[in-house]
Amino acid sequence: MNQSGYTPKDLHFSKEGRAKLFDGLEKITNAVKSTLGPQGHTVLIESEEHLSGMTVTKDGVTVAKSISLLDPVENLAVRIVKEAAEKTAISAGDGTTTAIVLSNALVRNGDEMITDKHNKTSVLRELVNGTEQIVKGLKKMSKPVTDKTLASVATISANNDSYIGNVIANVYKEVGVNGIVTVERSQTADTHFETTMGIKVDRGYSSNLFINNHKKDECIFDGASVLVSDAEITNILQIENVLKPIIQEGGKLLIIAPCSTNVINTLSANVMKNGLKICCIQPPNFGYKQHELMNDIALSVGATYFSEKTGDDLSLIMPSDLGKANKVIVGRGSTIILKDDDIVSQEAIDERVEQLHGAHAASSTKTEREFILSRVASLTGGVGVIYVGGNTDLEHKELFDRVDDAVCAVRSATLEGILPGGGLALENIARFMTVSDNWSDEKKTAYNILRESLLSPINTILSNAGLRYDDLYNDDTPKGFGYDVKNDKRGKLMSMGVIDPMKVTKNALQNAVSVAVTLLSTNAIVTMARSYEYKE
Repeated sequence: MNQSGYTPKDLHFSKEGRAKLFDGLEKITNAVKSTLGPQGHTVLIESEEHLSGMTVTKDGVTVAKSISLLDPVENLAVRIVKEAAEKTAISAGDGTTTAIVLSNALVRNGDEMITDKHNKTSVLRELVNGTEQIVKGLKKMSKPVTDKTLASVATISANNDSYIGNVIANVYKEVGVNGIVTVERSQTADTHFETTMGIKVDRGYSSNLFINNHKKDECIFDGASVLVSDAEITNILQIENVLKPIIQEGGKLLIIAPCSTNVINTLSANVMKNGLKICCIQPPNFGYKQHELMNDIALSVGATYFSEKTGDDLSLIMPSDLGKANKVIVGRGSTIILKDDDIVSQEAIDERVEQLHGAHAASSTKTEREFILSRVASLTGGVGVIYVGGNTDLEHKELFDRVDDAVCAVRSATLEGILPGGGLALENIARFMTVSDNWSDEKKTAYNILRESLLSPINTILSNAGLRYDDLYNDDTPKGFGYDVKNDKRGKLMSMGVIDPMKVTKNALQNAVSVAVTLLSTNAIVTMARSYEYKE
């Protein structure tokens, strides 16, 4: 804002303005597209946020995020593309580079094919309609994930690192299709994973005196009852009704509830002196998350959840209100509860999971979506953690990004299936796409734009490997058959393990079309006025 009290603006119109937008799109595409495919290259990025001042990566979204251009109009295009790339990454975990490559192809082909004789608005509308038809074609082409293809998806998404691919595949095999896999940094150079089948609560024992396995510093119960409450136990008499039967019958009890110091001291003293088999842990998390997690725990063990939020009186709890667990393992910082399938109502769990899937679809934040997925995993599957190592901080960061992308890609594949990879699914759609003579000029143009643009991912992958599309494919090439760039082989790509998640391909295309429609329909651009001083 200047002294006059207003902020001056620069205006850019029509072809000249769009030309700058397209130049910005071209620049970010050139920076990102070299990473695509098994023969893709790394990008070196100067980064003040990184300890070494730089980042080496093959992750498209990381490259895209790092780019800001000096020209404000060009940079607007970059910002639009980055937003689309991030949407692709958030929803599908992979496909950001494909989305950017497709965006550039759609814009360039659209700018060339849409002429003054066309109704541009109609062409762009048909572009969106045509995309919907392509998505339907991709859905028909997709196949469900198997144990064999799981490793292939993970390997390809991890930039063809077979070791990482096998690690991810093994984790998912252990936690199940409904399990959740997270990625964390390892404290060593090794990359490994851990899985938990059952419910994992991020709380450990309230007193070391509850430990009954001193070799592992754990309290382990086989066949335990479980008390679930967010109401604080301030006096032993509050839970007298359930303590008496436990003591008399020599039972085992896990208490998941806030307990006063006096209660913990009393119980731990009886554990030591009288052999009482009881262990206390605090409820997980805080606020609404605590309430939701406690509800899930109670449901999983078949317990009645006593909550002060709903006015429940803990003194009324009876033995029939306790849940059951096949095994309880309480460590210093976490607790694992293995469920008793004979106690749990599978119908109730299925209903809760369906509700959670609905909430996941409606959620707008990554944190909330991950929280919901972790709840689903606790109810239906298991939890796996991949600990990513590295010899240097730079290596650590690059590997972590690759593993995180690959995990998200596998998750997407389990949800919507897989397609022939290497850009072949879109190539097949394009090559067998027909344009009717009865269509309007606008619809024909839109479909020609799509048909030409769908070839851009496979062309980029081949180009990065020093190959040409026209030398490897022709009209006689059967559907599903293609060239495996990594292994220098021809054949049916899906059978050869060259595959992409359906969700990744779909989202990349849809977000690319959204970018193209925005840029192609722009006729005026308003930016903040900038002044630069140049010294002779």
